[in-house]
Amino acid sequence: MKIQDLGKKIDAYQRLMRLDKPIGILLLLWPTLWALLVAGHGKPDWMIVLIFATGTVLMRSAGCVMNDIADSRYDGLVERTQYRPIPGNEVSKKEAYVLAAILSLLAFGVVNLLNALTVKLSVLALFLAITYPLTKRFFAMPQAYLGIAFGFGIPMAFAAINGYIPPVAWLLLLANVFWAIAYDTEYAMVDRDDDLKIGIKSSAITFGRFDVVAVMICYAITLVLLALAGCWLKMSPAYYSGIATATGVALYHYVLIRKREKVNCFRAFLGNNWFGLAIFIGLAAHYFTTLRG
Repeated sequence: MKIQDLGKKIDAYQRLMRLDKPIGILLLLWPTLWALLVAGHGKPDWMIVLIFATGTVLMRSAGCVMNDIADSRYDGLVERTQYRPIPGNEVSKKEAYVLAAILSLLAFGVVNLLNALTVKLSVLALFLAITYPLTKRFFAMPQAYLGIAFGFGIPMAFAAINGYIPPVAWLLLLANVFWAIAYDTEYAMVDRDDDLKIGIKSSAITFGRFDVVAVMICYAITLVLLALAGCWLKMSPAYYSGIATATGVALYHYVLIRKREKVNCFRAFLGNNWFGLAIFIGLAAHYFTTLRG
């Protein structure tokens, strides 16, 4: 293979893994970092943090490849996805299967550096990642399933640091489910017309003309659940300043999506990085002030 051809193939692989679009990695990483901070009482083992960060990148990449394999019949029919590597014949399905297997094995190898409970949970996390693309065929709210898949790093983080999963971990996971419904509905609003044509299910279709209201309700539930988690954990006002900032982000997203313009709906989706960051900074500020005190 010529150097030029090799370069094109590597570029196609990294686009297949969405390494050129890191928003998915960030949306997967933020709730995991929340959990690591809480489980480690503000001082998580940095080796465990590094393992989770590496595993997040690997599993997100594997999930994208699996998603494109499952959607290969449909991506060529959707405006936004028609130029992805598989429908564009830059990567064959066989190559995609091999890449997904390698990424999954690498992720499993990284997780094996942790305790037995975390390794067991990683098997369930892999199952969620593999099966999520299939839910778009029959489940009216695949975004809820995505929220579980994207938030499963939360119980895994508690298991890795503490050796068990406390009730607050499930509360944080539930908050992540509603957050995922909110941000992925914004994403689905971009593809709604195409999804209707090809028969793909999404929350944007299920909510119909109440989509904007539903997104804002999901943001509200997310923020309430995060506040309840703060009460449970006896968080300081510093944490709630993070929630207040995230509330501002959510309100700005209402401004963006209220007219259902595709460009602004996608901008709102991308803006959820700031929502997740705001909660993380609130948690970090809490532990910084309390540990210093």
